[in-house]
Amino acid sequence: MALDVAIARPELLQVADAVAREKMIEREEVLEAMEQAIQKAGRAKYGHEKDIRAVIDRKTGEVKLSRWTEVVEAEPVENEATQMPHRIAQKIRPGIAVGEFIVDPLPPIDFGRIAAQTAKQVIVQRVREVERSKQFAEYKDRVGEIINGVVKRTEYGNLMVDLGRAEALLRRDETIPREAFKNGDRVRAYIYDVREEPRGPQIFLSRTHPGFLAKLFAQEVPEIYDGIIEIKAVARDPGSRAKMAVISRDSSIDPVGACVGMRGSRVQAVVQELQGEKIDIINWSQDSATFIVNALAPAEVTKVVLDEEGHRCEVVVPDDQLSLAIGRRGQNVRLASQLTRYDIDILTEAEESERRQEDFRKRSGLFVEGLDVDDVIAGLLVTEGFGSIEEIVAVDDEELAGIEGFDENIAAELKRRAAAFIEKRDGEYDEKRREMGVEDSVQEVGNFSPAMLVQLGEKGVKTLEDLADLAGDELVEILGSETVDEDSANAIIMAARQAAGWFGDDPAPGTGDDEPAPGTGDDEPVAEEATEETAGETEDGNAG
Repeated sequence: MALDVAIARPELLQVADAVAREKMIEREEVLEAMEQAIQKAGRAKYGHEKDIRAVIDRKTGEVKLSRWTEVVEAEPVENEATQMPHRIAQKIRPGIAVGEFIVDPLPPIDFGRIAAQTAKQVIVQRVREVERSKQFAEYKDRVGEIINGVVKRTEYGNLMVDLGRAEALLRRDETIPREAFKNGDRVRAYIYDVREEPRGPQIFLSRTHPGFLAKLFAQEVPEIYDGIIEIKAVARDPGSRAKMAVISRDSSIDPVGACVGMRGSRVQAVVQELQGEKIDIINWSQDSATFIVNALAPAEVTKVVLDEEGHRCEVVVPDDQLSLAIGRRGQNVRLASQLTRYDIDILTEAEESERRQEDFRKRSGLFVEGLDVDDVIAGLLVTEGFGSIEEIVAVDDEELAGIEGFDENIAAELKRRAAAFIEKRDGEYDEKRREMGVEDSVQEVGNFSPAMLVQLGEKGVKTLEDLADLAGDELVEILGSETVDEDSANAIIMAARQAAGWFGDDPAPGTGDDEPAPGTGDDEPVAEEATEETAGETEDGNAG
């Protein structure tokens, strides 16, 4: 596209119109690119340091080249090529104000071969930038859509897909295993990301993304497209198996049946596109336990024990259902875990019964030895949910006496024996930690129990300096996450550093002048609170 003074001015507009039609961009953007090219040529002739501007008349195509000089107050000026003192400007044009420009028309330039080539490069580059910007604007809002394209070429196993007005990348790890595409093959994929990069917008496609399966069903099932049925979750093992949870907003419509279709016609269309990937369609439930049971289908589930805070659950299945629940190479339970977002542990009824009996024996033994009671009373305590001797001391007398077979005298005697056991055990721990050389100041700064002090001593933490030297996660590792969390551990260590004089006379960070550091005062026994909130201390006092 060579610009030359021999080209008639209307012909300049015709060239702009032709480029705009070919590249499918605005005519105005092409004209602006031409103006930039003419400006660059003008500066090459009259001086790169000067402010040379070109304007193309949008009606006639006439090119006006001019030099612009800004009027400034300061004298001398910072840039003589583009600025002029107000005093001199007044002589050229009386009444001109600071900040205005003096515009000097320049004669049209004669484009030589080099200048014409440079102008062409500027125009082509500008048009390419506009084209890329338009592509990004067009595709950035299409993330999450399915798009059809043609394989253009292969680069290191990755496919470059021609989308018509743009080119997209389908990486090898985003294709379904064992599927192969050749140049010219049509491919359907999911747009999962669009990024604007220096070399142009990069459109990333995927055939393994869970959203690809969901969108395929939206194309095949009108109820999903219309919003009557909603896909709540999808988990995929691409090319092998997938699970999809659906729910219907209309009680008269079966979501699973609608997705399967008459004789499986709808689901088979999706399976065929996914190279034979088996798809389990299940009902979504707001109740987590029910949802987990549905997700583990076709295996039968006997019992589900949930830990909603930790997003973990234990699932008990019949002995003959274990392999079905786990699936080949753990596939079924893995997909169910991805679908429900719970870490799922599978147990057989025999394993669960054995573990429950072992736990019963362990806790019964604790009460038999610690409280000097027979197996019957120990069994009653375990059956009522008591897990440690500390819990017996903490429980109300009436609640303890209300256990079947107990009375007030038995409850009082149990609490007396529990208190005596704890006192004796803590005394033994206190003597042991003194033999280890654990200082009293360590106990004072963290309100640690005697058992905790022994644990610290065994790990070489015996002085305030030793405690202050620890990191929060190290203290959690020593005492156990059931005993102290990381925030409390950090507060204890900060209090130890304050007590050890690491901060001079200044208060510990995060505390006021009149406030004790967290975990140091009687009002905030951090470690003690963590211990009291944790059920299940074992006989030797360690958290278990």
